Amino acid sequence: MELGYTYWKDDGWFVGYLDEYPDYTTQGETLEEFEKMLRSLHEDIKTSDFPFIRKHGTLKIA
Repeated sequence: MELGYTYWKDDGWFVGYLDEYPDYTTQGETLEEFEKMLRSLHEDIKTSDFPFIRKHGTLKIA
């Protein structure tokens, strides 16, 4: 599985979010640490009841 993410540098930290979940940001001192934190965030989102998680669905119209 591959997930897209958006990030930027802020005061020497890598900060960003998973593209599917822009309301939940994380950070790391290095890009590798940031990606580790993104993996952890994704696991938490998938296994916990996070508030206000926006889901995408499809609707078939006859």
